[in-house]
Amino acid sequence: MAEDPLVKVIFEHEGVFIHPSSDDEQDLLISGSLRIIDKDAEIIVEYKPLDDTVDPSNMLCARKDSSSVMEWDQCSGGRPQRPLESQPSYETEWDMINAVSFKKKSCANGEGLSGSLNHNHEKSRWALTFNISDLRSITVKEEGWTFLVFRLKESSSPLPALHFHQGGSKQFLDSLGRFALLSEGPGDETCLLVSSPNKALSQSFENLLDDNSFGLVHKLRKDPYVATLGGFSKVTNYIYDAFRGSEEQHQRPPEEVADLLGEVIPGLEINQQEEPGFEVITKIDLGPRPQVTRSDPLSVDDWTKHQDPEGRMINIPDLKQAIFKGGLCHALRKEAWKFLLGYFPWDSTLEERKALHRAKTDEYFRMKLQWKSISEEQEKRNSRLRDYRSLIEKDVNRTDRTNRFYEGIDNPGLVLLHDILMTHCMYDFDLGYVQGMSDLLSPILYVMENEVDAFWCFVSFMDQMHHNFEEQMQGMKTQLIQLSTLLRLLDSVFWNYLESQDSGYLYFCFRWLLIRFKRELSFQDVLRLWEVMWTDLPCQNLHLLICCAILDSEKQKIMEENYGFNEILKHINELSMKLDVEEILQKAEGICEQLKGCKELPHAVSIILGLDSELCGSECRDSGSPLADRRTQRPEACSNGHLRESPPSE
Repeated sequence: MAEDPLVKVIFEHEGVFIHPSSDDEQDLLISGSLRIIDKDAEIIVEYKPLDDTVDPSNMLCARKDSSSVMEWDQCSGGRPQRPLESQPSYETEWDMINAVSFKKKSCANGEGLSGSLNHNHEKSRWALTFNISDLRSITVKEEGWTFLVFRLKESSSPLPALHFHQGGSKQFLDSLGRFALLSEGPGDETCLLVSSPNKALSQSFENLLDDNSFGLVHKLRKDPYVATLGGFSKVTNYIYDAFRGSEEQHQRPPEEVADLLGEVIPGLEINQQEEPGFEVITKIDLGPRPQVTRSDPLSVDDWTKHQDPEGRMINIPDLKQAIFKGGLCHALRKEAWKFLLGYFPWDSTLEERKALHRAKTDEYFRMKLQWKSISEEQEKRNSRLRDYRSLIEKDVNRTDRTNRFYEGIDNPGLVLLHDILMTHCMYDFDLGYVQGMSDLLSPILYVMENEVDAFWCFVSFMDQMHHNFEEQMQGMKTQLIQLSTLLRLLDSVFWNYLESQDSGYLYFCFRWLLIRFKRELSFQDVLRLWEVMWTDLPCQNLHLLICCAILDSEKQKIMEENYGFNEILKHINELSMKLDVEEILQKAEGICEQLKGCKELPHAVSIILGLDSELCGSECRDSGSPLADRRTQRPEACSNGHLRESPPSE
């Protein structure tokens, strides 16, 4: 059974042993993997015998010289056995791993199946799983190595001791200490008593709160990406508790909490009134919303029909329209994404693309060599590089670990994820690495299965997304303001309701915008959504209309249930993995067509959606045309993107 997509791995360590105590098994050592995981806001300790943790038999990874692909054979101990394919590679001289792929595992006549089942049954009885809230104490002992003995609250006998032959016990206890208080027992310094804090609150914010009652706000100000991706990912009804003192009389009203959150991104003042003399436009007849339909994914045959004999893509508008309406079949993504992201020019020939790939391969590995060749002494004097590396290592170990491309320990996919992000730091050192970038790279690497291609596609994607990660967060400010503008136009009643609940700042959409719905949809749905958005159809900033489409589906429940500030946050975050990507895209396209058909569409909205360019061209050609006259009568856009009417003439 597939692992829950909401499981987050907090700690993982292989090489932890159980020493069976029975006479029949005294010479047997059970080797396994120990993990601390966050599953549905519950912190779980999990020990699995090694044979049950990872099945790498279907993984292929490049040989060290990158000139061939080796098969990982489980039956022979998980070592590369034979070359699967051999072909010339321009990357051989770099002596780096640059490709990962998978193959389907086959079994002939069930050979070895019975023995495997018996072996797995024998191993599985040593598997351990318990919630830290059920843990009473941990005894720490030394025997040439450290071993831990766990006692549960509802059990009189201890669990089998876990022996850390290869170290890691301190890191395990440190990780456990993030979610529970470990204190020495009276009279026995080897015994650690375990007490869980307010579980709902601590797990909701994943230890982001400081000791003082304003910890979340401070954390957001210091690093809004970490706080949003982590702390707000499981917001619960206890959110107000973060802003309350221990005394009931110190409770803060919702509007004050909203003001505190509103200060996190300076300059984001979407709750404030417009400048004096200007009136916010809230009532415009948008007309009926057209019904639109989606199509089947573009097939390989359809793609081939859009290529000339030399490999150039032809009829590009029709091709993009087909991709927008249905996406791509998975077999096409590896090639088509390179065009959609701008890595390959649409009008390039096959030979030109081969030459470009050779040049880009050389450029990539030269940049990779820059950080690979830095000595420890050099890195000690480069604090920024150390910080980037530390953040990348931390994020890589928790990015899409339930996806088989990245699951397990020492997965080659994780190595590539790490190396590409480190190399991107050398490509754009000013930007460096910010949490969330690994989420943007992961699907690209999954599709490309190649280090070089994934890097350059990621570079193109970051050209679109870099403003989200800049220190001043100007890109995030602008998008939230633009989203507010669109939402007010589309549904002023709902927007006014949100504002009345101190939610007009739309912070609950922050993560949607930051990493383009990566944590809201299933992995396959993310692939579909991104390739559709990369067509730049049917307008600019389609992701903002996708936000509006999701909110349009949820507004009835939010208003009928009279959700307040914290309930809205909780409800929006609980939509993760419950959204239908095709339904969302259909509704977003309908909204776009509705706005295009509006005869008095505010100029600010035209600018946001890129609908003003043709109009502007017409004005330049004929400034006295009726169209130009209508343009001058349109509402003007404030500098912050809000709608306002021209001041009355005197």
